[in-house]
Amino acid sequence: MDYLTTLGIAVGLAMDAFAVSIVAGLNMPRITLRHVFRIAFHFGLFQFIMPVLGWVAGKEMASRIGVFDHWIAFALLTFVGGKMLREAWGEHKTESRADPTRGIMLITLSVATSIDALAVGISFAFLHVTIWLPSVVIGIVTCVLSAIGMTCGSRIGARWGRLAEAAGGCVLLFIGGKILVSHLFV
Repeated sequence: MDYLTTLGIAVGLAMDAFAVSIVAGLNMPRITLRHVFRIAFHFGLFQFIMPVLGWVAGKEMASRIGVFDHWIAFALLTFVGGKMLREAWGEHKTESRADPTRGIMLITLSVATSIDALAVGISFAFLHVTIWLPSVVIGIVTCVLSAIGMTCGSRIGARWGRLAEAAGGCVLLFIGGKILVSHLFV
């Protein structure tokens, strides 16, 4: 997998975390460096771990379904990208004012924003892509974008969070299409 595709996947996956970080920044009366660090570190860590877990699970299944693995990768990325687009333009519930950078809420948000990365890890296993470099890139990109989202949340506004999530969904749809086309016509 080339570096541009890896970066595209990383940015696409980070858009959920970016959007949540913006909302977290909007909902907190005062943001400190500690708040930014906690969100960025946890979101980045979970985005690093989930593709690895998906890849391990996918490796167990890959030998059995190698003939149609590109279809599965396409379906997973299309599902995730479509879900992100649907969520971006759907109704958003009013967020509570609890501190999203602490405790169970932080862990819940970290898992929720990284479920898509699990599916991407499974796709990588089906495509026989090594997982370590993409996972590190995904984690770092998510960490950086989460820090930016949290810091700029009050300035950017809720409208840009939806656009970022939609852009991430489009990137994943494009990459899924690219995988399918490359396997069908190569």
